Amino acid sequence: MSRPGALVTGARRGIGRAVCAALAGAGFDIAGCDIEEEGAAETGAAVRTAGGEFLFLRADMADLAAHPGLVEAAWGRLGGLECLVSNAGVGAMRRGDLLEVTPESWDRCFAVNTRGAFFLAQEVARRMVAEGAPRRGARSVLFVSSANAALTSPERAEYTASKTATSSLARLFALRLAEDGIAVHDIRPGVIRTDMTAPVAASYEARIAAGLSPIRRWGEAEDVGRAVALLASGALPFSTGDSFHIDGGLHVHRL
Repeated sequence: MSRPGALVTGARRGIGRAVCAALAGAGFDIAGCDIEEEGAAETGAAVRTAGGEFLFLRADMADLAAHPGLVEAAWGRLGGLECLVSNAGVGAMRRGDLLEVTPESWDRCFAVNTRGAFFLAQEVARRMVAEGAPRRGARSVLFVSSANAALTSPERAEYTASKTATSSLARLFALRLAEDGIAVHDIRPGVIRTDMTAPVAASYEARIAAGLSPIRRWGEAEDVGRAVALLASGALPFSTGDSFHIDGGLHVHRL
Protein backbone atom coordinates (compact mmCIF):
# COMPACT_ATOMS: atom_id res chain seq x y z
CA MET A 1 0.00 0.00 0.00
CA SER A 2 1.27 3.47 -0.87
CA ARG A 3 1.96 6.15 1.71
CA PRO A 4 -0.93 8.44 2.70
CA GLY A 5 -1.01 11.87 1.10
CA ALA A 6 -1.23 15.32 2.68
CA LEU A 7 -1.93 18.70 1.10
CA VAL A 8 -0.31 21.56 3.02
CA THR A 9 -1.01 25.19 2.14
CA GLY A 10 1.51 27.95 2.81
CA ALA A 11 4.18 25.29 2.47
CA ARG A 12 7.27 27.13 1.23
CA ARG A 13 8.61 28.44 4.56
CA GLY A 14 8.09 28.78 8.30
CA ILE A 15 5.33 26.75 9.88
CA GLY A 16 4.30 25.29 6.53
CA ARG A 17 7.76 23.89 5.84
CA ALA A 18 8.01 22.42 9.33
CA VAL A 19 4.58 20.83 8.96
CA CYS A 20 5.57 19.25 5.64
CA ALA A 21 8.75 17.79 7.12
CA ALA A 22 6.99 16.48 10.23
CA LEU A 23 4.25 14.83 8.18
CA ALA A 24 6.86 13.23 5.92
CA GLY A 25 8.57 11.86 9.01
CA ALA A 26 5.21 10.45 10.11
CA GLY A 27 4.85 8.53 6.85
CA PHE A 28 3.07 10.95 4.50
CA ASP A 29 3.88 12.08 0.98
CA ILE A 30 3.30 15.79 0.57
CA ALA A 31 1.73 18.17 -1.91
CA GLY A 32 2.70 21.64 -0.78
CA CYS A 33 1.24 24.79 -2.24
CA ASP A 34 1.96 28.48 -1.89
CA ILE A 35 1.38 31.74 -3.74
CA GLU A 36 5.11 31.99 -4.59
CA GLU A 37 7.75 29.39 -5.41
CA GLU A 38 10.68 30.93 -3.52
CA GLY A 39 11.65 28.55 -0.72
CA ALA A 40 9.73 25.58 -2.13
CA ALA A 41 12.93 23.75 -3.06
CA GLU A 42 14.10 23.91 0.55
CA THR A 43 10.76 22.52 1.71
CA GLY A 44 11.06 19.72 -0.82
CA ALA A 45 14.55 18.88 0.42
CA ALA A 46 13.29 18.74 4.03
CA VAL A 47 10.45 16.42 3.01
CA ARG A 48 12.72 14.08 1.07
CA THR A 49 15.24 14.00 3.92
CA ALA A 50 12.38 12.87 6.17
CA GLY A 51 11.52 10.09 3.74
CA GLY A 52 8.59 11.57 1.78
CA GLU A 53 7.79 12.52 -1.79
CA PHE A 54 7.16 16.22 -2.44
CA LEU A 55 5.10 17.97 -5.10
CA PHE A 56 4.96 21.77 -5.20
CA LEU A 57 1.87 23.46 -6.58
CA ARG A 58 1.59 27.21 -7.00
CA ALA A 59 -1.79 28.55 -5.91
CA ASP A 60 -3.44 31.56 -4.29
CA MET A 61 -5.86 30.52 -1.54
CA ALA A 62 -7.95 33.62 -2.19
CA ASP A 63 -8.62 32.42 -5.76
CA LEU A 64 -11.48 29.99 -5.24
CA ALA A 65 -11.58 29.08 -8.93
CA ALA A 66 -8.11 27.54 -8.54
CA HIS A 67 -9.12 25.17 -5.74
CA PRO A 68 -10.56 22.30 -7.83
CA GLY A 69 -7.46 22.13 -10.03
CA LEU A 70 -5.16 22.29 -7.00
CA VAL A 71 -6.93 19.43 -5.26
CA GLU A 72 -7.14 17.41 -8.48
CA ALA A 73 -3.40 17.75 -9.04
CA ALA A 74 -2.53 16.77 -5.45
CA TRP A 75 -5.05 13.92 -5.39
CA GLY A 76 -3.85 12.52 -8.69
CA ARG A 77 -0.13 12.70 -7.91
CA LEU A 78 -0.45 11.22 -4.41
CA GLY A 79 -3.18 8.72 -5.22
CA GLY A 80 -5.61 10.46 -2.88
CA LEU A 81 -5.43 12.65 0.20
CA GLU A 82 -5.71 11.59 3.82
CA CYS A 83 -4.87 14.99 5.30
CA LEU A 84 -5.39 18.67 4.55
CA VAL A 85 -3.43 21.20 6.58
CA SER A 86 -4.89 24.65 5.96
CA ASN A 87 -1.90 26.72 7.02
CA ALA A 88 -1.69 29.56 4.50
CA GLY A 89 -2.29 32.91 6.12
CA VAL A 90 -1.63 36.62 5.84
CA GLY A 91 -1.33 39.30 8.49
CA ALA A 92 -2.65 42.83 8.68
CA MET A 93 -1.18 45.13 6.05
CA ARG A 94 -0.15 47.42 8.89
CA ARG A 95 -0.29 47.08 12.67
CA GLY A 96 -1.99 50.02 14.32
CA ASP A 97 -5.17 51.58 15.64
CA LEU A 98 -8.23 49.49 14.78
CA LEU A 99 -10.00 52.79 14.03
CA GLU A 100 -7.70 53.04 11.01
CA VAL A 101 -8.15 49.50 9.61
CA THR A 102 -8.85 49.67 5.89
CA PRO A 103 -11.39 47.57 3.97
CA GLU A 104 -8.53 46.35 1.78
CA SER A 105 -6.58 44.93 4.72
CA TRP A 106 -9.74 43.46 6.27
CA ASP A 107 -10.78 41.78 3.01
CA ARG A 108 -7.28 40.41 2.37
CA CYS A 109 -7.14 38.70 5.79
CA PHE A 110 -10.56 37.15 5.42
CA ALA A 111 -10.06 36.17 1.76
CA VAL A 112 -7.03 34.00 2.60
CA ASN A 113 -7.32 33.11 6.28
CA THR A 114 -11.02 32.29 6.38
CA ARG A 115 -12.81 32.26 3.02
CA GLY A 116 -10.02 30.43 1.23
CA ALA A 117 -9.58 28.00 4.12
CA PHE A 118 -13.29 27.18 4.18
CA PHE A 119 -13.72 26.50 0.49
CA LEU A 120 -10.51 24.51 0.10
CA ALA A 121 -11.56 22.33 3.04
CA GLN A 122 -14.95 21.91 1.40
CA GLU A 123 -13.31 20.79 -1.86
CA VAL A 124 -11.08 18.23 -0.12
CA ALA A 125 -13.84 17.01 2.22
CA ARG A 126 -16.21 16.36 -0.69
CA ARG A 127 -13.64 14.08 -2.28
CA MET A 128 -12.87 12.30 0.98
CA VAL A 129 -16.55 11.68 1.65
CA ALA A 130 -17.17 10.48 -1.91
CA GLU A 131 -14.28 8.03 -1.60
CA GLY A 132 -15.96 6.31 1.35
CA ALA A 133 -13.91 4.28 3.83
CA PRO A 134 -10.25 5.27 4.27
CA ARG A 135 -7.74 3.13 2.39
CA ARG A 136 -4.36 4.18 3.76
CA GLY A 137 -4.89 5.28 7.33
CA ALA A 138 -6.50 8.02 9.39
CA ARG A 139 -8.02 11.03 7.65
CA SER A 140 -8.02 14.58 8.95
CA VAL A 141 -8.55 18.25 8.15
CA LEU A 142 -6.43 20.59 10.26
CA PHE A 143 -6.83 24.36 10.37
CA VAL A 144 -3.88 26.43 11.57
CA SER A 145 -5.47 29.47 13.19
CA SER A 146 -3.65 31.43 15.89
CA ALA A 147 -3.45 32.22 19.58
CA ASN A 148 -5.39 35.29 18.43
CA ALA A 149 -8.44 33.05 18.20
CA ALA A 150 -8.55 33.36 21.99
CA LEU A 151 -6.39 36.43 22.70
CA THR A 152 -7.38 39.81 21.28
CA SER A 153 -4.86 42.12 19.59
CA PRO A 154 -6.51 45.47 18.79
CA GLU A 155 -3.42 46.60 16.86
CA ARG A 156 -4.17 43.95 14.22
CA ALA A 157 -7.92 43.70 14.40
CA GLU A 158 -8.50 42.22 10.95
CA TYR A 159 -6.02 39.38 11.56
CA THR A 160 -7.51 38.62 14.99
CA ALA A 161 -11.05 38.57 13.62
CA SER A 162 -10.15 36.37 10.66
CA LYS A 163 -8.26 33.84 12.77
CA THR A 164 -11.12 33.68 15.29
CA ALA A 165 -13.41 32.83 12.38
CA THR A 166 -10.92 30.28 11.03
CA SER A 167 -10.88 28.54 14.41
CA SER A 168 -14.64 28.12 14.24
CA LEU A 169 -14.32 26.33 10.90
CA ALA A 170 -12.75 23.37 12.70
CA ARG A 171 -15.83 22.90 14.85
CA LEU A 172 -18.17 23.25 11.89
CA PHE A 173 -16.32 20.69 9.76
CA ALA A 174 -15.81 18.40 12.77
CA LEU A 175 -19.57 18.03 13.22
CA ARG A 176 -20.18 17.47 9.51
CA LEU A 177 -17.36 14.98 8.93
CA ALA A 178 -17.39 12.91 12.12
CA GLU A 179 -19.79 10.35 10.65
CA ASP A 180 -17.38 9.90 7.74
CA GLY A 181 -14.47 9.13 10.04
CA ILE A 182 -12.61 12.37 9.30
CA ALA A 183 -11.16 14.16 12.32
CA VAL A 184 -11.01 17.95 12.24
CA HIS A 185 -8.95 20.13 14.57
CA ASP A 186 -7.79 23.68 15.12
CA ILE A 187 -4.09 24.39 15.75
CA ARG A 188 -3.40 27.66 17.58
CA PRO A 189 0.26 28.69 17.39
CA GLY A 190 1.44 31.34 19.81
CA VAL A 191 4.56 33.46 19.37
CA ILE A 192 6.45 31.44 16.77
CA ARG A 193 9.82 32.44 15.29
CA THR A 194 8.93 32.97 11.61
CA ASP A 195 9.20 35.61 8.90
CA MET A 196 5.82 36.97 10.01
CA THR A 197 7.06 37.74 13.53
CA ALA A 198 10.53 38.91 12.45
CA PRO A 199 9.58 42.61 12.17
CA VAL A 200 8.53 42.68 15.84
CA ALA A 201 11.09 40.17 17.14
CA ALA A 202 12.82 42.62 19.46
CA SER A 203 9.55 43.47 21.19
CA TYR A 204 8.67 39.80 21.62
CA GLU A 205 12.15 38.97 22.95
CA ALA A 206 11.64 41.39 25.81
CA ARG A 207 8.08 40.26 26.50
CA ILE A 208 9.04 36.57 26.49
CA ALA A 209 11.87 37.24 28.92
CA ALA A 210 9.39 39.09 31.15
CA GLY A 211 7.03 36.09 31.24
CA LEU A 212 4.66 36.60 28.33
CA SER A 213 4.09 32.83 28.35
CA PRO A 214 4.77 30.37 31.19
CA ILE A 215 7.29 28.56 29.00
CA ARG A 216 9.74 31.41 28.50
CA ARG A 217 11.05 30.84 25.00
CA TRP A 218 10.12 31.43 21.40
CA GLY A 219 7.94 28.82 19.82
CA GLU A 220 9.58 27.17 16.84
CA ALA A 221 7.90 26.10 13.63
CA GLU A 222 8.87 22.53 14.48
CA ASP A 223 6.70 22.71 17.62
CA VAL A 224 3.68 23.23 15.39
CA GLY A 225 4.84 20.55 12.96
CA ARG A 226 4.98 17.95 15.72
CA ALA A 227 1.42 18.72 16.80
CA VAL A 228 0.10 18.46 13.26
CA ALA A 229 1.89 15.15 12.66
CA LEU A 230 0.49 13.70 15.88
CA LEU A 231 -3.08 14.58 14.96
CA ALA A 232 -2.75 13.52 11.32
CA SER A 233 -1.38 10.14 12.37
CA GLY A 234 -4.67 9.25 14.05
CA ALA A 235 -3.07 8.95 17.49
CA LEU A 236 -6.17 10.54 19.10
CA PRO A 237 -9.00 8.57 17.47
CA PHE A 238 -11.70 9.63 19.96
CA SER A 239 -11.12 13.35 19.50
CA THR A 240 -12.47 15.86 16.99
CA GLY A 241 -13.32 19.54 16.93
CA ASP A 242 -10.65 20.43 19.48
CA SER A 243 -8.33 23.43 19.61
CA PHE A 244 -4.69 22.65 20.36
CA HIS A 245 -2.67 25.52 21.80
CA ILE A 246 0.97 25.40 20.71
CA ASP A 247 1.86 28.55 22.61
CA GLY A 248 3.89 27.75 25.70
CA GLY A 249 0.84 28.31 27.88
CA LEU A 250 0.20 31.82 26.54
CA HIS A 251 -3.57 31.22 26.53
CA VAL A 252 -3.72 30.35 30.26
CA HIS A 253 -5.23 33.26 32.19
CA ARG A 254 -3.55 34.41 35.38
CA LEU A 255 -5.24 35.89 38.43
